[in-house]
Amino acid sequence: MTMSRRNRREWRIILWISLASAAISAYFGQAVAPVDEPPLQGVVQGILTSLLIATPITFFEVRRARINSLAWMRRLPLAGYFLVKVAFYCVVIVGGLVLARLLMSIGTRQFVIFDPIFRSSVFFAIAMSVVGNLIIETGRLLGFGTLKNLLLGRYARPRSEQKAFLLIDMKDSTGLAEKLGAIRFHELLNAFFRDIADAAMECDAEIHKYVGDEVILTWPAGPALKAGDCLACPFLAQQNIARNAARYRDRFGAVPEFRAALHCGEIVAGEIGDVRREIAYVGDTLNVAARLLEASKGLAHDVLVSADLLAMVRLPADLRIEPLPTLSIRGRDAPLEIAGLSLGVGQDKV
Repeated sequence: MTMSRRNRREWRIILWISLASAAISAYFGQAVAPVDEPPLQGVVQGILTSLLIATPITFFEVRRARINSLAWMRRLPLAGYFLVKVAFYCVVIVGGLVLARLLMSIGTRQFVIFDPIFRSSVFFAIAMSVVGNLIIETGRLLGFGTLKNLLLGRYARPRSEQKAFLLIDMKDSTGLAEKLGAIRFHELLNAFFRDIADAAMECDAEIHKYVGDEVILTWPAGPALKAGDCLACPFLAQQNIARNAARYRDRFGAVPEFRAALHCGEIVAGEIGDVRREIAYVGDTLNVAARLLEASKGLAHDVLVSADLLAMVRLPADLRIEPLPTLSIRGRDAPLEIAGLSLGVGQDKV
């Protein structure tokens, strides 16, 4: 079975965090090792301890949302969620330190001793876990791509870029909200966005932001864009929703549907804000994409794409396009050439 892109991305995150933690722990193990022990022994114990502590904690943090048996944690209040994580961290940290010492004492007469080095190791492991957890949670909140760009200062000064955008808007969201009530509608939105996020990761898209019942995905100009992944993305999202249709009906009495619009062009990207900072995209491209999404409500196509984008990408074999009348957009001199995008006849997957 081929591993999905989302799985590969998550495993890469786990690998890099584990490697970084092992390197730091190796240095710490050498620094606190008794002077009468070989330096290499402290290095090995530091790496072993990191593997027994950092790796399972990183796996838990990165893959938690994908483990069905841990779904109950998402429904806990913040205090309960925090206490569960603290308990898990304590078990892993203390258990990992004890197990590492036991393994290192095999073949020797040394035993596990709760000495000052052990206490220092506990404090170090807790500090590493807090920092690692902070990085993961911040990445989950902002998006790991956005976090990397903020840390590297890529958009500290505004810069012009070519990007493609996919706007997805839930159909009849007002009616669903009235039927379900605010709390259950929020749960529906969360499940809906989760299915879209899975499709986004499969297509190497960045989730730019959520706006009410709408989500904005984006791709930089490059191989993923030219390969046509952006065109396949809305249909992968439809497949994810269809796959979970029974669950939607059981929980909400309805299966969500959406409209989508794809467009590309030049934008200016840069950090914006003071108290709260984010990377904002400014330019006519997003406005045109929003106008295209609005136009889809009056056309017999749920997925519209501009000719500008079609000229830049390869059309996936499973998809077909249907040219539509040009769209006049306020502030744009030339009308926008558009097309309807749909699965090819007889196709049920992308």
